[in-house]
Amino acid sequence: MKQCKVCHQEFAGRSDKVFCSVKCKNIYHVKLKKNTDKAVRKINQILHRNRRILYELMSEMTVQKTIDRLVLDQKGFNFIYHTHQQINSKGKTYYYVYDYGWMSFSDDRIMIVKRKFN
Repeated sequence: MKQCKVCHQEFAGRSDKVFCSVKCKNIYHVKLKKNTDKAVRKINQILHRNRRILYELMSEMTVQKTIDRLVLDQKGFNFIYHTHQQINSKGKTYYYVYDYGWMSFSDDRIMIVKRKFN
């Protein structure tokens, strides 16, 4: 006999069966989705805020711009969260939030770049 993952009731069935009923299976997946959605929603809010800050600092025609790190700090930019990173031919790392990226310099300057997609 196996034990249900939700209600811990013993049940019989296929060797790969985890829940005693459809009801328990649904309860499990609703809880899982709810908890996952909270974490994802919070991270997405941070990523979207970071992208919005980079977008506001760049003009429509600008491909790259250098600013003081303090400007990003004052706007609430969170340097920890990014979607991906890229290392250029000189070994410098660009951190991206979707299509906008930044690279830190040692003198507390930040270069913002806009990546073009085909």
